[in-house]
Amino acid sequence: MKSILFALTFFVCTFSQAQNVSLDYYLPTDVSYNQDIPKPSEILGYVPGEWHVSHDKLVQYMTAVAESSDRISIKNRGFTYEKRPLLLLTVTSPENHSNLSEIKKKHLQIVSGEVSESELGSMPIVVNQGFSIHGNEPSGSNAALVLAYYLAAAEGPEIDKILENTIILLDPSFNPDGLQRFAYWTNTNRSTHLNPDPQDREFSEVWPGGRTNHYWFDMNRDWLPVQLLESQARIKTFYDWRPNVLTDHHEMGSNSTFFFQPGIPSRTNPLTPQLNQDLTEKIGNYHASALDSIGSLYYSQESFDDFYYGKGSTFPDINGAIGILFEQASSRGSGQLTDNGLLSFPFSIKNQFTTALSTLEASLGLKDQILGLQHQFYRNAKKRAEKGAYVFGRKGDPVLTHELAKVLSQHQVELYKLEEDETINGKDFEVNSSYIIPKNQLQNRLVEAMFEERTTFKDSIFYDVSAWSFRHAFDVDFTEVKSVDMGEKVDSPELETPKNLNRSPYAYAMRWSDFNSAKVLHKIMEADIRVKVAQKPFQSETEKFEYGTILIPVQNQKKTADEIYQLLNSLQKENHVHISALETGLTQGINLGSPNMEHLEMPKIAMLVGDGVRSYDAGEMWHMLDYRFEIPVTKLDTKDFNRTSLDKYTHLIIPSSSSNSLSDSGKTKLKDWVSDGGAIIAYKGTANWLKAEKMIDFTTKQDSVIAKNVSFDERSEFYGAKRIGGAIFNAKIDRSHPIAYGYNDDELALFRNSNLMLEADELSFNNPIQYTNSPLLSGYINKENLELIKGTVPFKHNSYGRGDVIIFTDNTNFRAFWLGTFKLFLNSIFFSDQM
Repeated sequence: MKSILFALTFFVCTFSQAQNVSLDYYLPTDVSYNQDIPKPSEILGYVPGEWHVSHDKLVQYMTAVAESSDRISIKNRGFTYEKRPLLLLTVTSPENHSNLSEIKKKHLQIVSGEVSESELGSMPIVVNQGFSIHGNEPSGSNAALVLAYYLAAAEGPEIDKILENTIILLDPSFNPDGLQRFAYWTNTNRSTHLNPDPQDREFSEVWPGGRTNHYWFDMNRDWLPVQLLESQARIKTFYDWRPNVLTDHHEMGSNSTFFFQPGIPSRTNPLTPQLNQDLTEKIGNYHASALDSIGSLYYSQESFDDFYYGKGSTFPDINGAIGILFEQASSRGSGQLTDNGLLSFPFSIKNQFTTALSTLEASLGLKDQILGLQHQFYRNAKKRAEKGAYVFGRKGDPVLTHELAKVLSQHQVELYKLEEDETINGKDFEVNSSYIIPKNQLQNRLVEAMFEERTTFKDSIFYDVSAWSFRHAFDVDFTEVKSVDMGEKVDSPELETPKNLNRSPYAYAMRWSDFNSAKVLHKIMEADIRVKVAQKPFQSETEKFEYGTILIPVQNQKKTADEIYQLLNSLQKENHVHISALETGLTQGINLGSPNMEHLEMPKIAMLVGDGVRSYDAGEMWHMLDYRFEIPVTKLDTKDFNRTSLDKYTHLIIPSSSSNSLSDSGKTKLKDWVSDGGAIIAYKGTANWLKAEKMIDFTTKQDSVIAKNVSFDERSEFYGAKRIGGAIFNAKIDRSHPIAYGYNDDELALFRNSNLMLEADELSFNNPIQYTNSPLLSGYINKENLELIKGTVPFKHNSYGRGDVIIFTDNTNFRAFWLGTFKLFLNSIFFSDQM
């Protein structure tokens, strides 16, 4: 014990001395620097690494360095959810700056095929360098300070050559909100005499941490779905320039060293050209040499992968470019003791800066080959382009179709409208809710990657999901055709303005299948208008109304008939929902006064957040309710739960959580609230502790695979292969059950990334969602789990006292783009009483 204390004391002393860092610690020593360029310390008040830069100070320095240098221009591309600017610095020689629009135009002609291979040698290479998409991995953004200074101030033939032949797109912070949150935490917990003890509070940030953005999303999974404001800005930059190299600077565990790509070769997406991986390995040699020169340990090709195209380091690979992931061992603060000795924050910054420079050196040294990759990628894309097209849409739901069209449009996928309504391969497609994707287009490889269904793989372990097919994620009808009559080209998808609603003195009916129906329903309820839900289909003289149709009677309301009409007309126009005027209650099927027209109460929703709760899942639910559907949700922190009154809430959402997220007294309080009529909507891990508390009962299926002929070295692969890391499965649904209201088909694709398999109930009507006997649509699952999942159920409901307990085995709102199953979540809120 004494020796440990002595070592710690020694390190604290030497650590404090080591923190007296100067800018020279980072910079190459054989270069002179322009004294007119402000150093970071002149703006920040400290040398990078002494403190963690907050985003406002990062903006302050980047603005100052751009104003002082004719090598740098700066622009704001928009704002985060917390209204922080999304900066981009363009760095190149003054001569290139004066001709930047022509350089960009010429560079884009590589993609369009208007540039010959012989012209590539005279063209500059475009390098997009991005930092700290995870806000609590801050060495990247802090290294961006040093990099910006170096690029502006360094003098000599070496930097001149780089600037003359390179366009550098410098994004100093992919995640401003997360960076700000983490900088606040570590700076406010930093000791004057720095303490590297890993147990110090500085290294244990509070929930949800700074990794995520405002809505607690891992933004490094959103390059393909493009659902977040920050992602939309950086994707626009990508396609505005089509960079040849994109770097993504991250951090990993403190006891690690430094990683650079390529990753594990067998886990590369087969749509990625081999030349991409070959060049990535050649670039890696530059990183190795640079890290060798400063004595840093590193590794490559032993972890991480290039499979899911929604990550920053992999997204470029399906766009004719090279993505590079850097992972630096994280000091998680000012610095701490690790297995590799004292890891200081300045040292982590130095590694990131060093590899940022080696990237530029490699890009210049391999310029012709990297430009050749882009040229060859799109030339081959044209050659392999097939005739025919894909058609997608959702009859009667133009908004859902439009959401997918927006994603495709941001990825510069060519879209066309249908010439006229058509029935294709048994599916009905309407002009106002369908699009055509011609196969013969530049983005044909990306289209293939976004819509493919893959069930065979070289490897059985994935760093991220193994399937993400957008046809299933958006629950659209999707079919392939050899030929189709194409209407006008769609440059920017827009929705047609609905016609005025017909006026009725009697009642109105709103179709629940429409994308924005829940948003409109909540606004109607907010206006204190009574509504009912149809538990059986009915039909007027002109229309058929399915399960879940919302009925709005006109009489005996607090608002006049004219006020109701004006509100509904406005809502249906703004939100593109289908509302019908009804003149009589004598409808076919059930009548409008039927007992099967059940009164709906306005839900008052709370959600459990905080320690023990999975922040990603919570953020996706918060984003959906708050941002997309404008439905308020009160976030209740687990640490305050015991002293929080639940009386005002009708529903409590509990994202995936651990059993210790609530104390025993908190769980007792929860039981009492449900018994009195509250409804719990719970996900994944939460289901297990609700069962332990006897609030719900279910039987799970477990695999029985035993390791045989598996070596100690192979044990992680053995366990990894058993995990369902993210795949898509087909389920049959009972559309008469309230959980399935609003769906028009009897089958539904569900995403899952858990091994929680629930046996079906012996009473068939208690299984409204049940996996089919051929469930796998896309992704990896081992053979035994595939057998086990057949016939299981991803949803269960039971009564508890006067209340309800609802569980899902997986997140129905996955990453904000899995819109095909979001309605299950909303149904569990609005129709829990009907279950």
